Amino acid sequence: MSILKIARMGHPVLHQTATPVTDYKDPELSPLIEDMIQTLRDSGGIGLAAPQVHVPKRIVIFFIPEDRSAKEDAGIGVDLTVMLNPEIQYVGSETNVDWEACLSVPGLMGAVERYSHIKYSWVDIRGVKQEREAMGFHARAVQHECDHLDGKLCPMRMDDFEAFGFSDEINGNAELVNKYRGSLPNDGTLES
Repeated sequence: MSILKIARMGHPVLHQTATPVTDYKDPELSPLIEDMIQTLRDSGGIGLAAPQVHVPKRIVIFFIPEDRSAKEDAGIGVDLTVMLNPEIQYVGSETNVDWEACLSVPGLMGAVERYSHIKYSWVDIRGVKQEREAMGFHARAVQHECDHLDGKLCPMRMDDFEAFGFSDEINGNAELVNKYRGSLPNDGTLES
């Protein structure tokens, strides 16, 4: 297993649409996923998309710690999930704004609007279709990661760049923090 280099904002791989995984028995698939898992653990993030490690394929890995679940799902985390070719369906039109950071935009964070409730599906590493429903932070994390597959970074989803800057500056600015949702995640970031 290897720790892979994470592409940073400005690298062309982050701005292209990733290609679907078509061969679930590709011998290069499992080693790539293992390397992505090792890279995610090393980074301290909660999610990683293949384009972030310079591989333009529709692969996402993520997990949701129990303490970050939506109020409706308090105490219910999501184990490490490997998604091939994920698809998102929005449930309703309700959105919310919250703080996000990204491993490909190191040291920066911003307030991003996302759908509050989603259903999503994917193919697992055995080639079996899976589905889930998500709300709150879980829904936010899945949308954030899937954006990487379509060449989008979280700053591209922002409307107000007053709410974008260096994490340490924002964490120290209570007025700005309170203006956007009034609280930061436990550690001040959503690194994915």
